[in-house]
Amino acid sequence: AVVQAAFDGLFDAHWSDDIHAEWIRNLAANAPHVTVDRLEVTRDRMKDVLPQANVRGYQSLIPELDLPDPDDRHVLAAAITGKATLIVSWNIKDFPVENLRSHGVACITPDAFLVELYGQFPEALIDSVARARGNLRKSLPSSEDFVGAVERQGLAAFAAILRQNTTRID
Repeated sequence: AVVQAAFDGLFDAHWSDDIHAEWIRNLAANAPHVTVDRLEVTRDRMKDVLPQANVRGYQSLIPELDLPDPDDRHVLAAAITGKATLIVSWNIKDFPVENLRSHGVACITPDAFLVELYGQFPEALIDSVARARGNLRKSLPSSEDFVGAVERQGLAAFAAILRQNTTRID
């Protein structure tokens, strides 16, 4: 849903090859039923549909940045280079406000991000989610099953919004 929303122009996504490598590594470790090959196909599709989202040339900033986990500095460096104002991550504790503020960046969870996006573009985001559901090629889940999958991904507040709009995502 997030990539579809970016594709639909609701926000400007930014990522880097290092960010892709990190989410693929983490998801492969936490969801062993999903193959790395499948995750790499997803990454490649993301890069194909949003080529402008790929940030390059951020590596020189990494040593200058201060975060609780030094391994996360590449994310902030990519955000700064890409002129992003938000880092969307479940890992908000490693992106403290005081370390981001001077760079004009904040960190928000994916659930909070989608709720905020809904607040700005309610109709457009629901339409975008309907397109994301429709793009599921192998099996088109019912709207209720789709919302359940969204909720299982930790997006409880956004799932509650989708439940109020299930007829629109059918």
